[in-house]
Amino acid sequence: MRGTVILDSTITCPQCGHVKGETMPTDACQWFYECERCKTVLRPKAGDCCVFCSYGTNKCPPMQGLPGSCCSGWSSTSADR
Repeated sequence: MRGTVILDSTITCPQCGHVKGETMPTDACQWFYECERCKTVLRPKAGDCCVFCSYGTNKCPPMQGLPGSCCSGWSSTSADR
């Protein structure tokens, strides 16, 4: 049985430490996120599919197991192509 998919995540900017709660999309991966304080544009770290997986308190819905989502089947090797 699958657990409940969590749609809320708190993103922490690695540049200035600003913290903000966000609701994650279920129909698209978010590859960019602009910090509202310092305006740094965050991108996923190597091996992660999106900014929520890199900087959020919860992984994105697809990585939590939401079937039929944009990242399901994603791997770091497929991103290098």
